[in-house]
Amino acid sequence: MDTAQRSNVSPEQWPALSDAAGLHPLRIRGKTLLPIVQGGMGVGVSASGLASAVARLGGMGTISSVDLRRRHEDLMAATAHLDKEPDARELIDTANLVALDREIRAAREASQGQGWIAVNVMKALSAYASYVQQALESGADALVVGAGLPLDLPDLAKDHPDVALIPILSDARGVQLLVRKWEKKGRLPDAIVIENPRLAGGHLGAAKVADLGDARFDFEVVIPQVREFFRQAGYERDIPLIAAGGIDSHADIVRLQALGAAG
Repeated sequence: MDTAQRSNVSPEQWPALSDAAGLHPLRIRGKTLLPIVQGGMGVGVSASGLASAVARLGGMGTISSVDLRRRHEDLMAATAHLDKEPDARELIDTANLVALDREIRAAREASQGQGWIAVNVMKALSAYASYVQQALESGADALVVGAGLPLDLPDLAKDHPDVALIPILSDARGVQLLVRKWEKKGRLPDAIVIENPRLAGGHLGAAKVADLGDARFDFEVVIPQVREFFRQAGYERDIPLIAAGGIDSHADIVRLQALGAAG
């Protein structure tokens, strides 16, 4: 079904159409979504336009938080001359936070209450905590955090219990470490993105480039391992898995769903 056809279908019909296509719904925090999660792509590739289009069709659209000021003429006019100034990082971050707020609010309005609007934030950013806080305050439905272990995300989001927290991890060991740390904070991930570092557009979850081909990152290895960990921990039905990287066909999605993950 193409986009034009899909836009004429009511949300109530989506589960039946998904089942007919062999796609199982993705359920996170009581919300039913298509099992299609559009990833965060910076700089400015996945902003309000793309994210709202995906959400409006029943999936999870994602805004990349990286340098969004570049999409706003007034913010760039005020900060472009600061890009090479070593002491101007705070001013640039402030402009990016304003842009992030604008993009989230625009996406929520354009999505017409359908699907979810997520924000992707990299843990490695110096202003990571500020970006997380802005996304929470601006009304994001979910926070997707990678480029490092976001062990502090439950603390940062403690005043926003209804926002889904979704870390990005690459192997079963990382999943176990994060889940055990979050347990002590009284919060579990609402879903986990399993990102293959070899296929995920340069976002390396491997310590060394030489490790990119390590079999522990293969979906056929890591997803069953994580599922077994969840089973032993009693979380088998509580934490959905979302596979990321190298997924470019309906057949790939069906294969991943057989392993126990959306794509």
